[in-house]
Amino acid sequence: MSPELFTRAWIFIRGVPSMKFLPPEGPPEIAFAGRSNVGKSSLINALVGHRGLARTSNTPGRTQELNYFVPDGFSGEGADLPPMALVDMPGYGYASAPKDKVDEWTKLIYEYLQGRVTLKRVYVLIDARHGIKAKDEEVLTLLDKAAVSYQVVLTKTDKIKAAGVPRLIDETLAKIKRRPAAFPVVLATSSEKAAGLDELRAAIALVANGG
Repeated sequence: MSPELFTRAWIFIRGVPSMKFLPPEGPPEIAFAGRSNVGKSSLINALVGHRGLARTSNTPGRTQELNYFVPDGFSGEGADLPPMALVDMPGYGYASAPKDKVDEWTKLIYEYLQGRVTLKRVYVLIDARHGIKAKDEEVLTLLDKAAVSYQVVLTKTDKIKAAGVPRLIDETLAKIKRRPAAFPVVLATSSEKAAGLDELRAAIALVANGG
């Protein structure tokens, strides 16, 4: 799989509200997790050059399902499977959502992390203006327990001073240093300025290829 795959048209194929609706295991899956309003949908859209693919919203917690996106042009039948799927996970930290809803999403996320063989990596998005917060730490611990490889991606780096980015990367690396499932490289991105997107595409392509 090559980073050029991101230049193709991408499509939404399904929203998964519970495990029984997951597509059959096939292509490698790359998932994106992050607090509500971390810029997750914007980053996915920027990665594939399709502004309206993942729905963006000012309402925290709008993504309430596992949303699957694949490159267009594959039937999905037999051997004609897409080479990779991107999975937009429900945002966490949604204070305004009812507790039973939050519990449902949390259960779905944990079951997905625990039981999905084709899940190759989770990219955990952290707002560069705030760094790793307590709720992020909880999610990283969940990923460690599920033994799912994850990598931290800083978002909205255009909102802080450029000189502060290397320092933030170092601080973030220090925080995840002893975490067993954390990949020891932190990527810095800005969807608005298209910064760091090529590096993220290359990293995803490498993981999807088994690297």
